[in-house]
Amino acid sequence: MKAKIISLFLIALFFSCNKTSSEKTENTAPESVSSAFKPANLQEQIIYNRAIEAVIWGMPAVNFELLNESLTSAKGNFNEIIYWSGLINSKNQTLTPNPDVVYINPLYDTRKGPIVLEIPPAEGNSSLTGSLDDGWQTAIEDIGPAGVDKGKGGKYLILPPNYKDKVPAGYIAMPSSTYTGFAILRSNLTDGSPNDLKRAIDYGKRIKIYPYSQASNPPVTKFVDLLQVPFSNIIPYNFHFFELLNQFVQREPWLTRDLVMVDFLKSIGIEKGKPFEADSRRKEILNAAIKDAHAWIDKKYEEIFTPPYYDGTNWALPASQDVVKAIMSNYEAPNIYPVSERAISYSIAYFSTKHLGTGQFYLMTIKDDKGQEFDGSKLYQLHLPPNVPVKLYWSVTAYDRETHALIKDMKYFSRASTSPGLQKNSDGSVDIYFGAKAPAGKESNWVPTDPKGKFELLARFYGPEKGFFEKTWKMGDLTEVK
Repeated sequence: MKAKIISLFLIALFFSCNKTSSEKTENTAPESVSSAFKPANLQEQIIYNRAIEAVIWGMPAVNFELLNESLTSAKGNFNEIIYWSGLINSKNQTLTPNPDVVYINPLYDTRKGPIVLEIPPAEGNSSLTGSLDDGWQTAIEDIGPAGVDKGKGGKYLILPPNYKDKVPAGYIAMPSSTYTGFAILRSNLTDGSPNDLKRAIDYGKRIKIYPYSQASNPPVTKFVDLLQVPFSNIIPYNFHFFELLNQFVQREPWLTRDLVMVDFLKSIGIEKGKPFEADSRRKEILNAAIKDAHAWIDKKYEEIFTPPYYDGTNWALPASQDVVKAIMSNYEAPNIYPVSERAISYSIAYFSTKHLGTGQFYLMTIKDDKGQEFDGSKLYQLHLPPNVPVKLYWSVTAYDRETHALIKDMKYFSRASTSPGLQKNSDGSVDIYFGAKAPAGKESNWVPTDPKGKFELLARFYGPEKGFFEKTWKMGDLTEVK
């Protein structure tokens, strides 16, 4: 019954969101189809419509598949750990990555059986913040002090779909809805010094991953260092998106909640067990569809900043409450399946956390106090009041507004409470500047931007405390410095 209700919901969503160019309403002009696409008949219109729905529905899967593609290019593999032996630079073109932590990212494949992920206990200043996600980027559980092991470490046993055997004693069961997935683990810094960085890297490299079948004599975990290796999961809004979606569909099982999409994907040429082939006309239709899907997603992205987190500002959580609720409940919350809103979030970021606000919280903005989009040629000031309510650290990072990745070829990309040399005001508050040129005497508090492009900001709060959620501490909008 539940699957039927979800299917009916998706079908209703499809027909309500995909009106043809001939449909009109009394008070609004219709949205026209892409100028690059003129349907020759109803069948072509259906392919176009369903391709748009495939993009929206498949966004988190394709986002994950891009990580796999980049992993292959970097000569890595599943059941290994990719990591960065330093703070990331713009060679990392993943979506909104964190440049103020050491990333340790295991990628798992359970097609041959369960996989063990060993997490070391937190010790002194050494701790991890992160989660284990399935291929749909739905958090299975959080890891580390804010996760299941509560900082004690442990052996997480990642189980393949529909695993029925008893979980052995001493393991933390992590049932995955997909065969493959990943963990995003951040080894946290304290002061950002070279010694602090080395400590965080050494601690992160104590993580292990190996098949459960070899648990009695585990093989040495392979670590692949990507610090100087190009790595990306920027969404390709072209035919390659559908190729990636097909790869995911061929490898992963259908979930009950998504069965309505079996026929939708078949309409555009994606069918489990069969090669994905498209002639020149179908490629033309699919490219037109994803171009229009991109325009729709970008427009909806601007709308997620309403309502704001702080009244009277432009700061907002870059995910709707329905998306947060759906992920935290593994999509079992009744009467919601926010496919469209989910696409917006995964078009700008990867990864999800099971218990948002326990280990970390995020706020994003794309406009200044005048409601104008950030212009990389201008200079802006952000004032952070004293006593930011966090246990670990805070940071603010600038990203390319078009790609949602780090702005290329910049010296650095953020300022954080862990940034060496960060200047504080006499009352403990901090002013950070964003722009193409640093204000005199404020270089240590400045984040460079590209004068030829727009940018967006993401503020991170790791270990957020009660005052953050009660909003007794409030961050205002950026102001332009004349």
